[in-house]
Amino acid sequence: MEESKSRSRADQGQLMPDRDTKDIGTQTVCRIKGHGPRLSKVNLFTLLSLWMELFPQEQTEEDDNSQIRGMGLVVVRDSKVLGLHCSGAELHAGQAAIIQHGTRLADCHLYFSRRPCATCLKMIINAGVSQICFWPGDPEVSMLRSTSTNHSNSHLPNAPDCITEEATLDARASEKLKSNSRPHICVPLQPLAPDLAQFVDETSRECDFIERVVDDEPGLNTDELFNRERTRHLKNFSKRFLVATPQEHQKILTHMHLENFCVEPYFSNLRHNMRELVEVLAAVAAGVPQQQHGFYREQPSAAEPSLASPSNHDTGLSQKEAHHCIIQARLLAYRTEDPKVGVGAVIWAKGQSAGCDGTGSLYVVGCGYNAYPAGSQYAEYPQMDNKQEDRQRRKYRYIVHAEQNALIFRTRDIKPGEPTMLFVTKCPCDECIPLIRGAGISHIYTTDQDRDKDKGDISYLRFGGLKDITKFIWQRSPLVCLAPSPHIGNGYIGKHSRQTEQESHSSKKLCISRSNDSSTIS
Repeated sequence: MEESKSRSRADQGQLMPDRDTKDIGTQTVCRIKGHGPRLSKVNLFTLLSLWMELFPQEQTEEDDNSQIRGMGLVVVRDSKVLGLHCSGAELHAGQAAIIQHGTRLADCHLYFSRRPCATCLKMIINAGVSQICFWPGDPEVSMLRSTSTNHSNSHLPNAPDCITEEATLDARASEKLKSNSRPHICVPLQPLAPDLAQFVDETSRECDFIERVVDDEPGLNTDELFNRERTRHLKNFSKRFLVATPQEHQKILTHMHLENFCVEPYFSNLRHNMRELVEVLAAVAAGVPQQQHGFYREQPSAAEPSLASPSNHDTGLSQKEAHHCIIQARLLAYRTEDPKVGVGAVIWAKGQSAGCDGTGSLYVVGCGYNAYPAGSQYAEYPQMDNKQEDRQRRKYRYIVHAEQNALIFRTRDIKPGEPTMLFVTKCPCDECIPLIRGAGISHIYTTDQDRDKDKGDISYLRFGGLKDITKFIWQRSPLVCLAPSPHIGNGYIGKHSRQTEQESHSSKKLCISRSNDSSTIS
């Protein structure tokens, strides 16, 4: 009994840290205030797990009559992402991690978008993980769903009384496994850093993806577009990740043996922290509005704009998959140590055969964001950008780029012959291009807003001439009726060549039916 109480108090302590508690940097040690608002490690990995639960799949992993909910999972060791997983048609997210990592899970921290079922939990504990963290909503064995055998409550799928015997038994087994396990099993939600929510909202409104939409559609009200996208995402995310009513939520927490969270002020704080994170996720996703835009292959010819034909280098990714991966990179960007510009990168590879989890044949190779060298003192480095006259005080010779960190801390080797895709939130600079080519990256998904710019300390001149890597540029769909906006050339829309293209295409119109979001990128 005393052990159980101490665990509960520890869980609450992790859930409600003091707002002045300083977060030790993933890369550097920050002993004095210097960072701008940024995501804590715990909240970053939590958001990534929530987003992985929404990984697009060809077939829905959840049946209306099933009590098993799909789930996302992030595997972390030493603050580095080793795996991104989600439930599939056959395997739970925890089972997929066991199959892929095995005993390499030892000493890892696992972040689940729901509390894992007892079947997965027993294997995960047995693998020797260090910590298991889960989102404190409806668990993997759902307590909010009635099954086909539960006829008495089938008309009230969200009623608290719909907690079935299966969910109760699973909760009891999970608690027994927790109380006897070596890993620390907890709910590690943290309050957002002051002003972070506003910072995410403002920077998402002005990110390169929104800027590209503005360039392509000058008359568009981007505030209205962003607000509409954010509201849509918030509605969908809230329905999935936030238990509808406090009463339902308290009943679920009680059945999961988290009764102490139901006591005020812990419960109100819990609900507030969950809501804040969902709002951040909605704002980050709204910063890449699909609408009439997506990732399309850059064409080698400046002739008529057309869709690229499939080739041996085609990744076969859908627009939804590419969009999902770039949002992962955007989340990573909010962990940056750059005081001004946050950049995130994630590398995925496509294997020869599909696995049994929700990502199919895709597996993560590495994640990164721009930061100062690991193990050093953050405050010792210059913080200024190229607007400062004193070049000795500029950051560029010291900060490690997002692409570089993703390659340095990659979890596995890049295999020749397998498509390896880099998703990065800004156009790769001249310093990163040789590394990307040398590492064997075959595809880049990015925006080209900085393309052909030379800022002295950092330049983007080599990206345009990169020939041996297939580039997918965030742009307006070639299938959308482009008249009277005649600015497509080289298979992408670039503001650096708008005037020329406007002259050459001013008398031409291209009206083709709009492409479907789920169409394959080629």
